[in-house]
Amino acid sequence: MKKPMKAAHQEQEHTGSYYAATVNEATDYPPLQGDCSADVCVVGAGFTGIATALTLAERGYAVAVVEANRVGWGASGRNGGQLISGINGLAKIKKKYGEGIADLLWRLKWRGHDIIHERVAQYAIACDLKGGFAEVAVKPRQLAYLEETAAEMERRQFPHQYEVWDREQTRAMLGTDAYVGGLVCFRDGHLHPLNLCIGEARAAQAQGVRIFEQSPVTGIEHGARPKVKTATGRVQADAVVLAGNAYHRLEAKHLNGLVFPAGSYIIGTEPLAAALVNEINPLDVAVCDLNKIVDYYRLSADKRLLFGGTCKYSGRHPADIKRYILPKMLKIYPQLQGVRIDYEWGGKYGIVLNRIPAVGRINGNVYYSQGYSGHGVNATHIMGELLADAIGGTLEKFDLFANMKRLRIPGSQWMGNSIIVLALLYYRLRDML
Repeated sequence: MKKPMKAAHQEQEHTGSYYAATVNEATDYPPLQGDCSADVCVVGAGFTGIATALTLAERGYAVAVVEANRVGWGASGRNGGQLISGINGLAKIKKKYGEGIADLLWRLKWRGHDIIHERVAQYAIACDLKGGFAEVAVKPRQLAYLEETAAEMERRQFPHQYEVWDREQTRAMLGTDAYVGGLVCFRDGHLHPLNLCIGEARAAQAQGVRIFEQSPVTGIEHGARPKVKTATGRVQADAVVLAGNAYHRLEAKHLNGLVFPAGSYIIGTEPLAAALVNEINPLDVAVCDLNKIVDYYRLSADKRLLFGGTCKYSGRHPADIKRYILPKMLKIYPQLQGVRIDYEWGGKYGIVLNRIPAVGRINGNVYYSQGYSGHGVNATHIMGELLADAIGGTLEKFDLFANMKRLRIPGSQWMGNSIIVLALLYYRLRDML
């Protein structure tokens, strides 16, 4: 696996993931050369940036996207591919604003699914989208969360299929004794994230969006019409969207200390025999446990097991990802002993201390949204719509997040990774109390 970007000016191709190896098409958008103008300039071509750009283009805006590497290069193109409802921090938002917004937040938590399903159909994006996601309890005390979630779905007359599994049903459906229960929802699901991101980028381009790859942004000149600068060009726009997430290096004065990179790693097996697939996952659902540091996995379209987890807050990647992750997979599925591992990869995703995405504006016309703490596929598409709404002057939903209190570690850029680890562990312990 290629090492992650160390500086804003370093250009890279995709990591050596299963997704990069099975992508429908490789992108080759030109780098930014010279000056151009747009209504909105989006910095970053991951899910947040591309979802925002496509939404804006569908509404008639002239949009330019500037990406340091390739479309979907970061977490958007190398994640677990799990389409999970919700945005981290919604409970804290409801606590601040009261029960009066409960219905709004319930609709909002599913909105990313609606957007993705609509776009896959409208733009014929081949990304292996499939319904089915199971949250599984490792400990008996975690069962209460599953029961409460199912009760809310029943109370709200949730229109999609869902099931609560006891220990025996979970064992039968997942072929392991590792769990004591589960909740499966078939509106949630899984997909090929890089193919989705690239497909949405192609749809955006067809709507008139100009995309520039291998064009690291060196700075932003603020003003009534900010200028986004690279080494070889500039984009002047009425508004700018910063969508860099864990890899961003811009606007340090405003954004340093808000979002921290956590590492997550995945291995991909060889295609599994049909009998083995039927033993460990006959419903073909994505799976994630309820631990604070999660294991997650799913079958790919060609029936490989993609198994990941073990986020690291140190910023250091393991020297051998397979050696790091394989024992975790075999603990859940000892029957996979001896199965060949064809892929291993990892990368960074953005963690926020209080788990509420870092959303806001700088000088009134530079917008940002980042730090989805592991729920990025759905949340990025929700935020793409909220960012587009805000640029259009409708700030109601955007401000629900932008007005939340932010937790920051001042000086973390000088104190290194250790202070970040301690702070994150502190807030994790607070969440567990």
